[in-house]
Amino acid sequence: MSLNRRRVLGAAVGAAATLGIETWTLRSKFSVDYRKRCSYVAILNARSYSEKLETTLLDGLRLFPIDVRGKCVLLKPNLVEDLPEPVNTNPVLIGAAARCFLRLGARRVVIGEGPGHQRDTELVVSSTGLRPILRERRIEFVDLNRGELRKVKLRARYSGLSELWLPCEVLAADFVVSMPKIKTHHWAGVTLSLKNMFGVVPGMKYGWPKNLLHWAGIHESILDICSTVPIHFVIADGITAMEGNGPLQGDPRALHKIVLADDPVAADATCARLMGIAPERVTHIAEAGRFLGNLNKAQIQLLAEPTSTQGAPFSVLPEFSFLIRRI
Repeated sequence: MSLNRRRVLGAAVGAAATLGIETWTLRSKFSVDYRKRCSYVAILNARSYSEKLETTLLDGLRLFPIDVRGKCVLLKPNLVEDLPEPVNTNPVLIGAAARCFLRLGARRVVIGEGPGHQRDTELVVSSTGLRPILRERRIEFVDLNRGELRKVKLRARYSGLSELWLPCEVLAADFVVSMPKIKTHHWAGVTLSLKNMFGVVPGMKYGWPKNLLHWAGIHESILDICSTVPIHFVIADGITAMEGNGPLQGDPRALHKIVLADDPVAADATCARLMGIAPERVTHIAEAGRFLGNLNKAQIQLLAEPTSTQGAPFSVLPEFSFLIRRI
């Protein structure tokens, strides 16, 4: 082979390699797109955690075109520590949600959580007051930190992880409901329905507080998890929310709201706006708006009252002051 031919061939191989690298770099970081033409959100008024919540919640759920008849519904609350209100999703709301989905025809309702801090899940369930509600209503609780797992390929590639071992109970559910407590977060800015899904990653496999996810990046891991375990519905507990140094050491904030949504991004964007926070400035919510749901107000239809900041914006740590929406 002549020297000139070798040079031409070498240049062609080099160009092809460069093009391949550029194509790989520019390739989308996600392989799914869960966005709808229009997402529905309902903001419900609720003054307290009382037995009236079941009626309020059922009326709210009936505003949505959802059908859970014959399905297995998994409720994923935020139960992170054996600490008092407002750290965890309130058990009265969890119990009301379980009853509502059964009344709507669900074949089975399971409450599942894998606490991120306290390793004794039974202690968290008991200390939050959820245990008697489970017993009274004969609702099953599943510890997602311990149990049978299955290796699953991730449907996004933000964290650098290619797969995760996830609970079979989560993967078998027909309808996944994220039930976060509306809170600020000292690392993520806010913790809402998307961040709540950290609890499906088993602590027995990945440590406490889900160490692998923190090492891979919180925002990045949220996106990878929610692309792989899609959220079908959201019931966000904002009756008593948390501001300041959340998710564990913040201060109670009376919001008197429950946010329902058929889209987790629309839910988190709406919750953030209620908090006086600009959702497009929260890294994982902004990026999730590209493929996990709708962030733009124009694509969110409110079924109940309009979104408005409830008084002063939620207080945040100084490093997150840029999140506050200036009006």
